[in-house]
Amino acid sequence: MPRGDKSSYTDKQKRMAEHIEEGYEERGTPKQEAERRAWATVNKETGGGNKSGSGRGVPDTNVSAKKGGRIGGPRGGKASASRPAAARSRSAKKAAATRKRHATKRSAARKTARKR
Repeated sequence: MPRGDKSSYTDKQKRMAEHIEEGYEERGTPKQEAERRAWATVNKETGGGNKSGSGRGVPDTNVSAKKGGRIGGPRGGKASASRPAAARSRSAKKAAATRKRHATKRSAARKTARKR
């Protein structure tokens, strides 16, 4: 099989590569570079061609798909930042109270376990 032959890839993998390539092109990446990156991403996520006879049975990773956010910067947090400070503070206090309540329950359970 010559280099660049995509016959061992499933239709789904080919669609994935096409979609990823379109995304790169929308962001101004040249066509060839976009295609190269798209196939590299598909290979990273799915472990290469998955058609019969090409090493089936390896689970997909979805590593690249889960990255999200800005490269190098914090991931997410925009929804939380757009909420009013009072709402964030209320949530934080509620979470702290829940942690404290659970910690009390855990310590009580440990004490009864020691007595046995």
